[in-house]
Parts: sequence; structure tokens; C-alpha cells
Amino acid sequence: MDATTLPQDPNGLQAYLALAAAALTSLFFLAWYSYDAEAAVDYSVEPPEQCLPGWKGTVSGSDKIQCYAPATGQFLDQITPATKEDIDNAVARAKEAQKEWKKTTFSERRQVLKSILKFVLENQQTISTAACLDSGKTRVDSGFGEILVTAEKLKWTIDHGEKALRPESRPTNFLMMYKKNEVRWEPLGVVAACVSWNYPFHNLIGPIISALFSGNAAIVKVSEQTAWSSQYFTRVVHGALSACGYGAYASSLVQSIVTWPDIAGHFTSHPGISHLTFIGSRPVAHKVCESAAKALIPVCVELGGKDAAIILDDVRNLEKVGHILLRGVFQAAGQNCIGIERVVALPQAYDKLLAFLTPRIRALRSGSALALESPDAAKIDGAPEAIDVGASISAASFDTLEALIADAVAQGATLLAGGARYTHPLHPQGHYFAPTLLADVTPSMRIAQTECFAPIFLLMHAPSVAAAVAIANATEYGLGASVFGNRRADLEFVVDNVESGMVSVNDFAVYYAVQLPFGGVKGRIAFLA
Repeated sequence: MDATTLPQDPNGLQAYLALAAAALTSLFFLAWYSYDAEAAVDYSVEPPEQCLPGWKGTVSGSDKIQCYAPATGQFLDQITPATKEDIDNAVARAKEAQKEWKKTTFSERRQVLKSILKFVLENQQTISTAACLDSGKTRVDSGFGEILVTAEKLKWTIDHGEKALRPESRPTNFLMMYKKNEVRWEPLGVVAACVSWNYPFHNLIGPIISALFSGNAAIVKVSEQTAWSSQYFTRVVHGALSACGYGAYASSLVQSIVTWPDIAGHFTSHPGISHLTFIGSRPVAHKVCESAAKALIPVCVELGGKDAAIILDDVRNLEKVGHILLRGVFQAAGQNCIGIERVVALPQAYDKLLAFLTPRIRALRSGSALALESPDAAKIDGAPEAIDVGASISAASFDTLEALIADAVAQGATLLAGGARYTHPLHPQGHYFAPTLLADVTPSMRIAQTECFAPIFLLMHAPSVAAAVAIANATEYGLGASVFGNRRADLEFVVDNVESGMVSVNDFAVYYAVQLPFGGVKGRIAFLA
């Protein structure tokens, strides 16, 4: 829902949430500042003209990477993809810059991060606009998924980063009691990341925060889908480095690049890279890991999920749970690795939950949140008062999604809302999939096994707590899970037996906190000779 429009219906709470999130975020972080030698330095970064009110968009016929707004189809810009030579040059520049940066103190690095944090809080509207334009998400989704989490990651690193990287003493044995053991954490050099498009600001800045504070240079390969906003977001970091006195090598120390897939392998196998982070799908992860292995580059991968939310019979406030589930499924139009992809309900909760969800999902409004903010919005006939669900990044998956839904219906599932692509009357060039509710889904259906990454709510039956856990475990994914209920023994049973890296109890995705480790289990494939 668009945060700038106050809803009239009792269920339209997202706008209030967006306003509250922005206000609370600013108040909390600004109150946290105090005068010290590491105080944030003010700086400015010229926003892209596309973020300015009244911008209409243009058209281009170039064969370069074409960047456009998925919510409206507006052309944003064209970007020249990096060549192998460009990648070699980027790594060489980063290596030279890192030699200087690693000499900085933790205090000096904190000042840079504090400056970035201050800029983010003071310019969150522009950052949000860029993220919404490039990914099609709503203001609420950008507020929670881009601004708030990035600000918290910055603050945690500022407050706790030095402690995490201090030298550590380790015990010795009896024969070496006269010796002293110490572990020292040294910068790796040039660290790289290949990040996905669903959170263009957060996914780009996150690896950079850790890299800078630990004394490394960072090169981030961004998705072609969100290459336009990534240029602006990278300049935000350059601005902080320059303001704090490191302008001579700021643009070499932190870089973002975009390439076509056939060139990406040159980046992921580059011997000048010391570590690689990958965010994306498992099929692509296999290629990335194979490529990185050529240079023995350590790789950390964050892949997809088919997260289940288990609703127990004794859940106390089903309406509250229903709202949480709606947020978990439809956030970022379902394009969320830890989004809820399956809801498994026990008998006493199933029908009540279905009755609560059906009218609300049918009433969800898709569209462009930014279009409603334009001066001409009031003149458009049929424009909604607010937007609940944003656009999909592209229409590439729509054929597959429609086939999965049709296959499920043929096997007995009940389609109660949506189920197909949606041609928006105001934005016919945008990419929209209608918010979908599919009930009576069973584990054997392909849609129950496939990561949809779409605004699709799947509701499944389970006769018992043990059966619900079995259903939750019946996929090859194991990233996150949720359980809602009251009886402690049942909650503990689910937490202990569900096969996932993270579990939320009576909430959704609260494990995505910077204070906690993040990751999943399963997902391995057996290869037979």
C-alpha cells in the first residue's frame, strides 16, 4: 500500500505502517547520535532526475542494458555492460585502493558508516523512490525491506563491529603452557558479491558495509534488472568516503558493475578476488560455485526457499495471524526469499482462516505506488486510493506460474482469487500477476514444491501437528519457517522438528535481524557417476 495515501477502510493499515516506520526509524537513529570524534559528516549526492516529481520517462532504441520501471514500463536509462577488460581493471583498481584503506582505524571506518547512516535517514524518500522505480515495489515494502534493515545493519556494525573483529586469545595445552595463542582477523583484500534484484538498495549496501568495516575493497555485481538504481546507491557510499577524506580512491574502493551472463563467469572466477557472496537461485549458484572453484575462491551463497507457516488449532488471535500471513506472502509482490510460500493449517484453524483471507486477497489492489504520488494522479479515472501489491520484476515467470496453478486446480486445488497475469488498466506495460489464493493444495502438487517468488497464497490442510511438520519438510528447501499457536509443547515440537535454518514463533521473519546468523539447510543434490 502506498504510504502517502491514508486508507479509509479498516484493513488498509499499510500506509500508516509506512509512515510510522519512517518516523520511528528517523527518531530512533537520530536520537542515538552524540558528539564524538567519529561524528557523521554531512554530504550530498545528486539524485537521479528520474526520482524528481513530474518525471515522465523517455524511449531508447539502444542495444545496451535497457533499464525500465517494471510497474509502468517507463524507460529509465541505458547502461553499458562491463567487458572482461573492464572487470580486470575494476579488480586492479580495487586492489590498489584496498592497500590504503586497510591502514585506516576502526574509528575512521566508523565515521564513514555513521555518515552513510545519516545520509540514509535524511534521504530515505529519494532512496525509496529509486528502489520503487527500479523494482516495482511499494513504499511500505521499500521502507521495511530497504531502509529500515540497512539502517539497522549500519548501526549494528558501528556499535559492535570492532568487538567482533578484535584479536581473540585461545587456550593452550599442558605442554605449551608457556605459549600464548592469539587469533587476529586480517582484511581479505578484494571481496565480491553477486546480488539479486528484489532488494536493490539493501542487497547492494549490505556486503559493502561489512567489507568496508573489515578493511576490504568491495566490488558488487548487480542484476541487470536493477542496474539503474545501483549506480545511485553506489554513489551514496562514494559520497561518504569522499566527505570523510578518502575521495582519492573512493570510486576504486567500492564499485558496482553489471554484465551480461556470458561475461559474469570472468568475474566470479577472477583470481584477484578473495571472497565471493552470491544471492540468487540454486541453478545459478551451481554455476557460480563451479566458476569460483577455478580460482579456489571461497563462496557464501544465499538461495531460495519454500517457507512454510504452520497454523495450530489453538492459535488465539486468528485475525492478527491472518494479517501477518498477508504481509508474509504479498510483501514485495511475493519476491522475497524468506517470504511465506505455503500456509499449513490444522482443522480448527483452516476454515476460519480461509473465510478471513478470501475477501481480503480478492480486494488487494495492484499498481504503481509512485504513480499515485504524481501531480496528475487525481485526474486519472479509476485510480485507486492506495496500492497494496506492487509489480513483478518481469513477466518471464508468468507462463510457468499460470501452468502451476492450472495443474494444481486440475488435481483438486480450489482457486479463490487471481490465478493469472494481470493487465493493469492504468499501466498496461507494467508487469503484474494478480494476487492469488489457492486452497486445498496438497504436497504432491508441483506448485507446493516449486518456489513461486510471486504473489500467490497457498493454503494446505494438516490433520495434526506432526503432519503439519511433515508437510513443511516435504520440499527440497529449508530456509525459514513460522509457527503460530499457544501450547508451548506444540510450538517446541515444530521448532525442534521442522527442517529449516530459521524459525519464527508467532511472527514472520523476525529472525532476519542483524544480531542473528542467517541461512538455511537442505537444498543439496546427489550426483551419481
